[in-house]
Amino acid sequence: MRQFGMLLVAVALGAAAWWWFSSEMPRRERERAVAAEAAARQAERANSLYRWRDAAGNLQITEDPPKGRKYERISRTPQDGIQVSGDRD
Repeated sequence: MRQFGMLLVAVALGAAAWWWFSSEMPRRERERAVAAEAAARQAERANSLYRWRDAAGNLQITEDPPKGRKYERISRTPQDGIQVSGDRD
């Protein structure tokens, strides 16, 4: 009878381990990946400025994107090397 009880405990532990590794572990890995992606997006936004033109055609650079206008996201930190960009009218 004691051996049957030990066998039953072993089967229960095996079933619990199977459940953990087949469902719980992948779920936690997905949650970590989603959290890492959200943190990366937030860090990118924190390093961004927004370049756009107002109604008079003046170039504006702000920390927040304008409402209802087209804008370009630019980095606060310059890239290595020389980079020249501008609008051609």
